Amino acid sequence: MLFDALLLQLGYNATLVAIGATLLGVAAGVTGTFLFLRKRALVSDAISHATLPGICLAFIIMVSLGGDGRNLVGLLAGSAISAWIGLLCLSWLTRHTRLAEDAAIGAVLSVFFGLGIVLLTVIQTMSSGRQAGLEGFLLGSTAGMLWADAMVIAIGGAAALVLVLVLRRPMTLVAFDPEYAAARGLPVDRIDLAMMGLVMAVTVVGLKIVGLILIVALLIIPPVTARFWSERSDHVVLLAGLIGGFSGYIGAAISASAPNLPTGPIIVLVGFSIFAISLFLAPNRGVLAAVLRHFRFQRRVHLRQGLLALAQNQPIYEKLTLRLLRRAGFARADGVATDQGRARAAKALRDEKRWQVVRADRLHEAAAALYDGLRDIETVLTRDQIVDIDARIGGPAGVPT
Repeated sequence: MLFDALLLQLGYNATLVAIGATLLGVAAGVTGTFLFLRKRALVSDAISHATLPGICLAFIIMVSLGGDGRNLVGLLAGSAISAWIGLLCLSWLTRHTRLAEDAAIGAVLSVFFGLGIVLLTVIQTMSSGRQAGLEGFLLGSTAGMLWADAMVIAIGGAAALVLVLVLRRPMTLVAFDPEYAAARGLPVDRIDLAMMGLVMAVTVVGLKIVGLILIVALLIIPPVTARFWSERSDHVVLLAGLIGGFSGYIGAAISASAPNLPTGPIIVLVGFSIFAISLFLAPNRGVLAAVLRHFRFQRRVHLRQGLLALAQNQPIYEKLTLRLLRRAGFARADGVATDQGRARAAKALRDEKRWQVVRADRLHEAAAALYDGLRDIETVLTRDQIVDIDARIGGPAGVPT
């Protein structure tokens, strides 16, 4: 079943959901990257919760006018208006009051969501409009998705991507250094508002598939995951879009392959699985890479201390230090230095004396700041500077390097 779902062989509805979820994942990943780089991840939570009153009011208005209260375009329009009002409230609170942004987010989120729950309760008492199932916008509901619904999601996601491509340079600059962007004459407030507007658009588009509660995860998890794999912002944007699209496609396929599996939560869990893998296995920023760097650093410390001990004819009691010296060919099993080990030990001791001179001389203040007990002094000072320091130290010159 899963293989058939991956090949889009499980029927019309499953295919629509998979395509819609993939497009939504790409749009959410790309858009959420700028929110993540701007360090405003929680803003997406406020925007998503602010959509609920608009959904409920749109439903009530459409039913009152004799229409179908579950018309997706009308519901999304209502949610967009409500989210925009919430975004404006958040912006006003952060600009014109002493509230910190997190406090303003908490206020907007709780008030709008509370109002939405009240309106949702009122809707449940209504006898017309086929209101049953409106709660699906909380966690998403893809059952019975129509071609028109998929087209709304696809067009909305594509429009958000196009706007991101147009605004990517100013949004990147504002995300990294808003003061510099303002100095260059960029309208930082408007760019911030445009960024929030794109997030709002993706949130509204994603309500049908993942719901207003879980859309936050689809906006944040892909860029956070992509950040583990790259230091460049353009690569992070690209990777976030790919991760988001992959999570949407695989999550929709898994959901379609088994009965009663909710699509939105499965998509989020797939995205989290990719995040967990990246957290541990990313080559530079992952946990495993950090552990390996720690072990390599530890080995260098032991080797350095062992060489200094050999240079001063001190006994070596640490088994790891002795094992590393033996493996490098610097010492025998009984701890006696080899010819190569004596040369390297003399060099290590000489370097320590050199560093002492450097750290005591204000003329070498910049070089002294790089001292960590392990760095080769040749990587910091020129040969002429080292010769001058050796002359000040005295003793034999020309120690093998």
